[in-house]
Amino acid sequence: MNLLETNIKYDASGLIPAIVQDVNTRQVLMLAYMNAETLKLTLETGETHFWSRSRQEIWHKGATSGNIQKVVSLALDCDLDTLLVSVLPAGPACHTGSTSCFFNPLSIESKNGEEL
Repeated sequence: MNLLETNIKYDASGLIPAIVQDVNTRQVLMLAYMNAETLKLTLETGETHFWSRSRQEIWHKGATSGNIQKVVSLALDCDLDTLLVSVLPAGPACHTGSTSCFFNPLSIESKNGEEL
C-alpha cells in the first residue's frame, strides 16, 4: 500500500503521531509528528522528517546532530491515525543524548497500595 495514497487521518492541525522504533532492538525511541509534507519527504529521502509543533517548521532528524534515522519501514495503525516508523538510528534519538526519549519511569500502584 502506498502511504501517500491511503486515507490517512490527520488531526485538526494536519498532523499524525509517528512512533519511532529501532528496527533491531524494538526499543521505542521517540514520538514525533508528521504532516503530509514531512511524510512525503521521509518517503523520498529514506530519513525521518517531522513537523516541529514548537518551532512550527520542518525538522529533519539528525540534520544538526548527525543522529539521523534511516527508515526501514512505515506502518499505519488500524484506525489510520498513527504511524509506526522502524528505523536504523545513527545515534541517540533524544536531544538529551539518551538513546530513547522514554527514560523517566513512573511507579504503578495496585489497588492495595503496593507497587507493581
